[in-house]
Amino acid sequence: MNTHLRTIALGIAAAAALASGPALAETMKMKATLSGTQEVPPTASAGKGEVDVTYDAATKALSWQGTYSDLTGPATAAHFHGAAAVGHNAGVMVPVSAGASPFMGTATLTEAQVKALETGDMYFNIHTAANPGGEIRGQVAK
Repeated sequence: MNTHLRTIALGIAAAAALASGPALAETMKMKATLSGTQEVPPTASAGKGEVDVTYDAATKALSWQGTYSDLTGPATAAHFHGAAAVGHNAGVMVPVSAGASPFMGTATLTEAQVKALETGDMYFNIHTAANPGGEIRGQVAK
C-alpha cells in the first residue's frame, strides 16, 4: 500500500474510533424565579429571588448560584425539593446553604433526583422564621 493510501486509511480508522467513543456530556442550564405566590399555600411575602442552575449529565453534578431580597427576616433554610409539579409540595432533595444573598453551591444527584430535574418536577424554596414551610419558591425549568 502506498503512503498516501495508508494515510487515508489511518485517517478513516481514527475518525471511526472517535465516532464510536463516548458521547460528549450534555450540560443543561435552568432557572428558578422565586416568589411567595408560588409557595403552596401561597405567602403574602414581598420576597423575590432567582436561582441559576447548571446540570452536568456526565458527572451528575448540579451547581447553582442565586440571589434573594425582601424576605420577612433572615433565611433559616433553603432546599431543592421534589419530585413535585407546580402547585404541589414534596420532600427535601438537596439542602442548600443560603444564609446570605448571593449564595452558591454544588451537589451530586441521585438517579431519582436527576429524573425530577429533567421532568420539571424539582423546585427551590427559601424558608424564614415567619414562613417555616417556605417563604418564596420557584420551579426549576429550562
